[in-house]
Amino acid sequence: MTAPSGFTVTAGAPPYFAARIALVFCAPMMVNGIALPFFPVWLETLSMNDFQIGIVLALPMFVRVFTAPAAGIIADRIGERSVVLMWSGVLSLATALLFFGVHGFWPVLLLYTLQCAVYSPYVPITDAIALSGVRRWNFDYSRMRLWGSLAFIVATMTGGWLAGLYGGAMVLPAMAAAFSLTVAGAAIVPKIGRPRRPSPIAAIATMPAAGTLRQRDVQLMLIGVSLVNASHAMLYAFSVIYWRKKGFSGTDIGILWSVGVLAEVILFACAVRLRRRFNLWSMMIFGCSAAVGRWLVFPLDMPFAGYFVLQCLHAFTFAVLHVSVQSRMVERVAEEQEAAAQGLYFFYTGIFMAAATFVSGYAFNWYGVDGFYLMSVIAAAGLVCVVAGRLAAPRLCGQPQSAASGG
Repeated sequence: MTAPSGFTVTAGAPPYFAARIALVFCAPMMVNGIALPFFPVWLETLSMNDFQIGIVLALPMFVRVFTAPAAGIIADRIGERSVVLMWSGVLSLATALLFFGVHGFWPVLLLYTLQCAVYSPYVPITDAIALSGVRRWNFDYSRMRLWGSLAFIVATMTGGWLAGLYGGAMVLPAMAAAFSLTVAGAAIVPKIGRPRRPSPIAAIATMPAAGTLRQRDVQLMLIGVSLVNASHAMLYAFSVIYWRKKGFSGTDIGILWSVGVLAEVILFACAVRLRRRFNLWSMMIFGCSAAVGRWLVFPLDMPFAGYFVLQCLHAFTFAVLHVSVQSRMVERVAEEQEAAAQGLYFFYTGIFMAAATFVSGYAFNWYGVDGFYLMSVIAAAGLVCVVAGRLAAPRLCGQPQSAASGG
């Protein structure tokens, strides 16, 4: 019986490289599958108001924008990135265990900020190791990363079921169990030594002073897509709280979160065919427009089926944008600045997401679900930037791919 494509043993590569990386991706996605939907529910059990929940979720996002690149630089320089991955997993698990003895706004804020700081490099460094495998041994990145998305779905469905049984009391044990998997993942990650090029996350600190990365269309595109990414902040912070108040069960909520990720996975699987048929700028504009519409409709009083359909739009409000911006950067950014471009994309998204999460605490506290209208304004600002980027983009002549990708 032959191994699936992308999981065969390749000459020169560490044994079972792709399968091990796929398992490592599963660990942080299990953490995210519990923490993103359900950590705000645990905060609510501490009698925090919506404004305080917004602060607890937002401040660590500001911090990780700076801690992740710092850890990436260290990982690139020490010669073996798996060492930093292990420290990240162990320290993250330690903070998860400390949460069992912490109560009150300020202690939770400080501990969660610390947790996000030590956990922030885990996914970027895993990405960096996976991409080294792609460059050195021609492994298929999408096949490895796909298992992380499936793990996220399993985590959200399991979390929803547990929330239905135990409420917010299940959050801390589930997060601790998931963080223990990050330690196991760091133990099995392939050891491949020093990177041949800097990790994308480390490149923020060494960004070149001039060159293709400074082109106006590239900057407008990155800012616009990052703003649309940030418009998801209220969904991540308060959707579970809102759906619980509407009477949805834990299983219902798990399904709503899972279907969004499943739609994302399906779009990633179809990405190559979409790129052949549609202009990249058109795909980005469609994704931005879908985000504006998604947040305009979200406050309407709908049954479960309505929110199910809205969650399916995640394929367009995130996945199609991510595919398009990555493809466009391949066309417009020189190879030697690829890492810097990825780092800048991470920086913009992190800063805007943190700010939007902070503001969403005020908006949800004052206006409830109507605060999602503010998210539509943020998405609209992103749409304007992307349209401006398209208008500023030069025509790329003499390249067969350009006509099909919005050059």
